[in-house]
Amino acid sequence: MERKRVQSDAAEEPESAVGQRPDDEDTPVVELAHDDNAEEPPAPETVATGRDVILRSARLAPQGAGVYRMLDRRGNVLYVGKAKNIARRVISYTRNGVENRIARMVAATASMEFISTSTETEALLLEANLIKRFRPHFNVLLRDDKSFPYILITSDHPAPQITKHRGARSRKGDYFGPFAAVGAVNRTITALERAFLLRSCADAVYESRTRPCLLYQIKRCSAPCTGEIALAEYNRLVDEARDFLSGRSHAVKETLAKEMEAASEALNFERAAALRDRLAALSAIQSHNGVHPRTVEQADVFAVHQEGGVTCIEVFFIRNFQNWGDRAYYPRADRSLGPGAVLESFLAQFYENKTSPRLVLLSHEIEERDLLAEALATRSGYRVEIAVPQRGDKRALVDHALLNAREALGRRLAESSTQTRLLKGVAELFGLPQPPRRIEVYDNSHIAGSNPVGVMIVAGPEGYAKNQYRKFNIRSEQLAPGDDFGMMREVLKRRFGRLVADETPRNGDADSPWPDLVIIDGGLGQLNAARETLADLGIGDLCIVSIAKGADRDAGRETFHMADREPFRLPPRDPVLYFIQRLRDEAHRFAVGSHRARRKRDIASSGLQEIPGVGPTRKRALLRHFGTLSAIERASLADLETVPGINAATARAVYDYFHANG
Repeated sequence: MERKRVQSDAAEEPESAVGQRPDDEDTPVVELAHDDNAEEPPAPETVATGRDVILRSARLAPQGAGVYRMLDRRGNVLYVGKAKNIARRVISYTRNGVENRIARMVAATASMEFISTSTETEALLLEANLIKRFRPHFNVLLRDDKSFPYILITSDHPAPQITKHRGARSRKGDYFGPFAAVGAVNRTITALERAFLLRSCADAVYESRTRPCLLYQIKRCSAPCTGEIALAEYNRLVDEARDFLSGRSHAVKETLAKEMEAASEALNFERAAALRDRLAALSAIQSHNGVHPRTVEQADVFAVHQEGGVTCIEVFFIRNFQNWGDRAYYPRADRSLGPGAVLESFLAQFYENKTSPRLVLLSHEIEERDLLAEALATRSGYRVEIAVPQRGDKRALVDHALLNAREALGRRLAESSTQTRLLKGVAELFGLPQPPRRIEVYDNSHIAGSNPVGVMIVAGPEGYAKNQYRKFNIRSEQLAPGDDFGMMREVLKRRFGRLVADETPRNGDADSPWPDLVIIDGGLGQLNAARETLADLGIGDLCIVSIAKGADRDAGRETFHMADREPFRLPPRDPVLYFIQRLRDEAHRFAVGSHRARRKRDIASSGLQEIPGVGPTRKRALLRHFGTLSAIERASLADLETVPGINAATARAVYDYFHANG
């Protein structure tokens, strides 16, 4: 591939700054569309300046296929596009009468970059990759690219294991999915255990068993680990499970029904009852999957619905004639884009890091359907068909997805309306000029100064932005144990010091990492520590609020502290108070969870030496009795007291260490 860069004289930033974003913004997040059309149209001379930049760039643009990027004066990527002929596509932006969205994009353009590719298909794949990397303001953005969970039946062990899998397929075995949610995978695995009695334990646990575990007792495992079932018979169960998940469920159920009838006729009622329970478990799996396509073996179904300037794309996953769940996406897109245009850009980004099935069904026609099908086939290695069905089972699937898209978007808009009212109340309460676009809440967690962790959560018009949460392992060795003020200073210095060092602009843009409101869990001392830290960084105009817990830590009696304002409380039933309480509680939950995870890692690496009063002898006694660290963590106080060599005081110390609230 060949790169070219053309820059106007007015551009200020060096080439190395192009498209860079602070590391805190690396993680994508689903975002509602914003109303770009609400802005005033650009002045004619501004558009003319942008056209001049594009005209100069077009003279050096490649005549073949490739990708182009439009950049603003700071080097941020405004738009990424692909074209069969880059020069011809670029020159089209200089014509009169373009829509308002394009005019604003042209007006903001200060330079352009080009990348030549061998084919238009390669350009399409590269475009999707660059959109996800740079998140340009004027592109349709899929901002939730989490991998989907699968069910894995391993093949690298004499007694295959059934387990949940997410990520790279590095282990040998058969993968079944994707499933839309982890909950659906967990429910299905539980039902499959009942139906086929497959083991779900890790190989190390399997090898160490000397007697059947609890799952065998509750009839969710056939216990091949202790020889309760012969390996040949166990592998027959594994084959049945593979057949069921591969779409041959009817044949599997027929076989089980015949075996049940034969056992009943032979008066082997115990075996007949076991087979009956297995059939019931299989029926339960299929009942959870909702709509069942009779003629569609494998497909992804996409339906798009637009309302109120917001786009919802509902995705159904059909595998082996079964519906394995759905997920709703809300890509960021300009209001002027129709459903087909949004769907086309969404699909390219959706499959940028996922494997496509052989059939993709759409609710709306897209302009470059054949090109996208060719690109997916190139990536997957087999022919991929993209269709917009008009009748039959396939159309019924699309209609069902459309119904779900409409309902999901309705719920989203209702929630967004409520959130908007709450944010307006927050703005009035704290004297903000407008409802906050980004709220950051900070909290710390530790036990007597050990394993200190600071956290930041983020909330805004769409609720919690969980993939923008951040953890800060406290590094300073000069802090006294339990110095909450010092911990807060370190967290804020690291967080805002990076923004200042990177010269991140505070332009109020929807993607800006600068918060409009900072909430600190603590009293006046925490507020003063936070203000001093930000003042040292040259930040003096950020709205900071600290929340001190009420007497006896009662919710509803919190005291708010702000600079140049007397401490105040809100009425106990105020909706804004409830909203702020939820933000604080979410930060506390995240802080405690992060602290426990760090503490558990340290205990695992240090051999329990972090627990006060537990020496080498008692560590050996605990591990000899419970076997693993996880079992010690789950043990009740009464169980700990039964361990030889562990007295009541030590048992209490161990129990409190694992169950403290942080």
